[in-house]
Amino acid sequence: MGLPDSSQDLSTEMEVDAFRRIFPLRFFERHLSESLRPDARPLGKARDTIVNPGKIIYNLTLIKVKLFETCHLVCIFFVCIGLVSTADGSALAKIGSTTMLAAIRMEVMTPSTDSPDEGCIALEFHMPPICSPTVRPGRPADAAPVISKRLSDTILSSGMIDLKELCLVSGKAAWMGYLDIYCLNADGALFDAALLSAVAAFSNLEIPVVALNDNGRIVAISGGKDEDNASIIEKKAVNKEKRKLTLKNIPFSLTCILHKKYILADPTTEEESIMDTLVTVVLDSSDQMVSLYKSGGTVLAYSSAVKSCVELARKRAKELKQILGEMDID
Repeated sequence: MGLPDSSQDLSTEMEVDAFRRIFPLRFFERHLSESLRPDARPLGKARDTIVNPGKIIYNLTLIKVKLFETCHLVCIFFVCIGLVSTADGSALAKIGSTTMLAAIRMEVMTPSTDSPDEGCIALEFHMPPICSPTVRPGRPADAAPVISKRLSDTILSSGMIDLKELCLVSGKAAWMGYLDIYCLNADGALFDAALLSAVAAFSNLEIPVVALNDNGRIVAISGGKDEDNASIIEKKAVNKEKRKLTLKNIPFSLTCILHKKYILADPTTEEESIMDTLVTVVLDSSDQMVSLYKSGGTVLAYSSAVKSCVELARKRAKELKQILGEMDID
């Protein structure tokens, strides 16, 4: 009985890899003509989603793609909350290889005169050099401020957070939430993963205990139980225990690529670099449209294509709502 010809298999694999590097668009279009992508996903399917709060689970599946008889590893998505002990709320989100770490730090501030009974959320998105070989040290990534603005607009316009809930004393004290999102690995659909990490971090957020000090100022009470903290809490407590925020109209997003007659959901970095027409649809938990963003590109977004993207976003939102429901996020 003869042994399998491993050299022939290796040669075939090298030929496929060479073809993919030299003719990337033709490589992808050969898959698209079969309604399949190189990672074995159907065109409209996002990367698989798994959430396991408190610990990380890897569930990797090896799938054989028929077009070139080569094997591809499908990456599974996960979310892990409460990872940063020094933050008031934190979460790690991963879609495929795209990985985001979100952390929230709460501080007491004086509210503005225009909104004396509202707090504030400040968001910043970071892309350190570790996330991608295209990001150079000492030079901020071009995409970072754009994603920061889009995330801030989405979170505030969706109504997920009632800023009045962040008020402590009207006109005198309110909470300022500093949300920092770090991209640890950039492999496409950065906005989707960053938004999901932000939602998970807010679900994990616990508003600190605060009280009035001897000078009449509201200060956060440290986690220790020393005598000074105990006396302040007993005499002039504003809130005696940590509490959660009430999240409403949680936004869910899905980024799609438009290429000729094809629509690809949840693209990887390789797909984004080859087919540059991106459409991001954001829906809230009631399936209401929050925003639709198209970042240029050569393909026109006809009404039929937009409707298809919205329908894919609805399916994706159902998946994410089911997953976040397991984390007790309403």
